[in-house]
Amino acid sequence: MESKHSVVCVCVDKGPDKLLDYAVPFSMQVQEGMRVVVPLRKRMCTGVVVEVKSVSACARLQEIAEVVAGTPLSSALLRLALWMSSYYAAPLSSVFSLFFPTFANKEGKKQLTLTAQVSKRELADLCRELIGSPQGRVLECMLAAPKGALLSEVMKKAEVSRSPVEALIKKGVLSSALLAVDRVRIQEVDYFLCAPKVLNEAQLEALKKIQGDMGQHATHLLFGVTGSGKTEVYMQAIEHAHASGRGAILLVPEIALTAQTVERLRSRFPEGVAILHSRLSAAERRESWDLIARGEVRLVVGARSALFCPMRDVGLIIVDEEPEHSYKQEERAPSYHARDVAIMRGRYEGVVVVLGSATPSIETYHRALEGRYKLSVLGGRAATDSTLPKVTLVDMKTEQNKGAHLFSDVLIDGIRKRCSSGEQSLIFLNRRGFHTYPQCGGCGKGVECPHCTRVLTHHPKENKLLCHLCHFVYSPPPKMCGFCGAEGLIQYKGYGTQKVESLLHVRVPGVRTLRIDADTTQHVGSHERLFKEFRSGKADVLIGTQMVAKGLHFPAVTLVGVLHADASLNVPDFRAAELTFQLLTQVAGRAGRADFPGEVIVQTSLASHELMGHIERLDYVGFYKEEIELRRLFSYPPFSHFTRCIFSGPSQDAVYAAACSLREHLIAKMPPSYKLHPPTACGYAKLRGLFRFHFLIQGPPSGRFLRDLPKPYGATLTIDIDPLSTYV
Repeated sequence: MESKHSVVCVCVDKGPDKLLDYAVPFSMQVQEGMRVVVPLRKRMCTGVVVEVKSVSACARLQEIAEVVAGTPLSSALLRLALWMSSYYAAPLSSVFSLFFPTFANKEGKKQLTLTAQVSKRELADLCRELIGSPQGRVLECMLAAPKGALLSEVMKKAEVSRSPVEALIKKGVLSSALLAVDRVRIQEVDYFLCAPKVLNEAQLEALKKIQGDMGQHATHLLFGVTGSGKTEVYMQAIEHAHASGRGAILLVPEIALTAQTVERLRSRFPEGVAILHSRLSAAERRESWDLIARGEVRLVVGARSALFCPMRDVGLIIVDEEPEHSYKQEERAPSYHARDVAIMRGRYEGVVVVLGSATPSIETYHRALEGRYKLSVLGGRAATDSTLPKVTLVDMKTEQNKGAHLFSDVLIDGIRKRCSSGEQSLIFLNRRGFHTYPQCGGCGKGVECPHCTRVLTHHPKENKLLCHLCHFVYSPPPKMCGFCGAEGLIQYKGYGTQKVESLLHVRVPGVRTLRIDADTTQHVGSHERLFKEFRSGKADVLIGTQMVAKGLHFPAVTLVGVLHADASLNVPDFRAAELTFQLLTQVAGRAGRADFPGEVIVQTSLASHELMGHIERLDYVGFYKEEIELRRLFSYPPFSHFTRCIFSGPSQDAVYAAACSLREHLIAKMPPSYKLHPPTACGYAKLRGLFRFHFLIQGPPSGRFLRDLPKPYGATLTIDIDPLSTYV
């Protein structure tokens, strides 16, 4: 802590992309990582203190106006922020916005909270005396919420006015107070405590390796097939961290996985779990953030943003399903991948980082084989009576010759068999909507979005054509072709999950279905509700996109059908094969996870493709050996890094010229060890009304060359370091 006469370097939130010096008043104490209010150009701005020093090169300095209340960044998190700004070529202020999110700076809304003023036994006795009455219903709600409850929630659940509540307060049975509500605790539900499971030999060996590194930095890769018990290893590693007085951060890739993960964690960690993901309200996230900052919870679970939580004494960071696309921030700076930032946070905090997956990224597995990460392999499923599913490839070219287009005969027979035996099936297609290709029968052109290079998707129930990129809508759909002017010739082709559901009811009459995609999960809690309905047996078949592909456990699912399995192979991207293998292997892993053997039917038009053979055998190692040699041949990651410079703007010519100009500037600036590919149109050449071009930089990490670039004329520049896609 520095005292008077000191100078501080401040990163201003909405100021220039450089540090500014300010003087510290005599009466104020300031330390690095604090948020402060400073004057800038006749206005007051917030910022973060990056450095405290004794002198400044500036002759006259303005003073800090005030220190913002709250927990400052630790020295480790400050170092992490500085690294992210440098590596990802991002303004430091945009990096700090991750560590100081807007919801964390707002005061929590205070609400009336009810608390019992008598013992639980007395409350139960009163409840029996008043059973059935309005006061009795209020007491029933209070019995179910021993830590307190919101007045509004009690009135809703008990279906009463405020009068019976006030009567109980006058009797001294209840009390009310206006409090900033800790929803994380009030919304906790009853659960049964579970003891740790007995680990098999492979799990135990992996756990011992992780425990042996506790207290120092090391990165572990837990490579285990679907159902191999990775989560149990995570939980016992968390218990070990807690036993040493330290906390843990567990990242999960999909919002849909969070509730299921929390349900399992709460049964083992009754002291509480803080949750952080974007589907929570700002108030709920702030409450979790405050609990973490105060040290009142020692386990955080959430999406990528949870990585920046203010947890002190972190002992363990876990990144489940580490290659997942949702860990990458792409649309704004910094373009970080949570896996890579987790490893750096682990390095700066001196803690163990565990990466887990059945299908690790090529880069991660390569580093593990090189010895940079410690590798543990879980070769089989943890349950002794559970085996990996049998995978069958179905050549849809042959099926189409027999008249089948969407469903093969073997898939329909398999679904009928499961329906009659009381088992469940899952159908995977990574396309939502009904028809995916409205087309003019005259000129053959697809009906495109006027703002994006994308054919619209037909949603007949709402009688509309929808762009899944910018959400543009034609309602009702046009009858005239926008290219040739022909009228009445629009044909609807292709299929999405809605059409799959509709046609399945035709092929299997009486089948009960549920559909999970972006259209059915728009409301808060819809993921959890649909998953619970399916798990409870309210449907025979679950139809879904990639939301149903990963991490979920449905004990009664014994059949998985994959439609159009080769769709993502058609994308001209060097990661296409890897992403296809990961997705199909993960969805195959949903079958046969309990007492009955599982079967996976993969429908493809590329049955002879080498990749399909690896999928049929669920052979990650074989796939890796082929893929790594291709990467080595072309010096693709992990043998180099890619940086993608993306330009967008309203004028196609101006955007292309800006891309060419900046590329020439970088060619003169960067050493010959870097290869700068020529500018080309992006996969979506037009998006939300803006034209898009990009070029790739291939070589060592290039962030240091991408700061202080000349501003492109007529275009906006986005820098994506280590992009997951080099096409879209």
